[in-house]
Parts: sequence; C-alpha cells; structure tokens
Amino acid sequence: MAQGFAQNFKIRTSVLVFLKNAVAPLVLYFDNPKQEYAELLELCRNQNTMTKLIEKETIGPIKKAAFLSNQICAVALQEEQIMS
Repeated sequence: MAQGFAQNFKIRTSVLVFLKNAVAPLVLYFDNPKQEYAELLELCRNQNTMTKLIEKETIGPIKKAAFLSNQICAVALQEEQIMS
C-alpha cells in the first residue's frame, strides 16, 4: 500500500537572496547553486567595498535578476523536492 507513495523525487536547490526593503526574498535557480551562493555570500560579507550591480541569469521562473551588492542582507540555500 505504501508503494503508491514511493515515486521518483528529485531534489532541486535554489538560492534565496534577501534584499533590504524587500518583503520576500528572490528565489533563484542555477545550474551550480552552491557556487552562486558562495559568490553572493562573499558580496554580502564585504559590503564595505565599492557597490556593484549584480546581474544573474537563472534557469527558473525568474530568467534574469539585477540588484545592487549593498542591498543584500542575507543569502541562503533551500532544497525542494520535485516530482521527476
């Protein structure tokens, strides 16, 4: 009976970018999310340097995102289960 629920699930990882003055985070999907996470986390930590315009092309519903590096207040990874 429980085998009906044993379907093929894949785990998809997204990068959440929390911006100042934004209610909800940007949910961005990349081919290599851990690399993008590390890059954005480094920008978040080094906000004392010059402000940069960050442009990212993604593979999810949001195809292109642009924001200023000094507007990032937090970055996170999120894993989601999707049906394959």
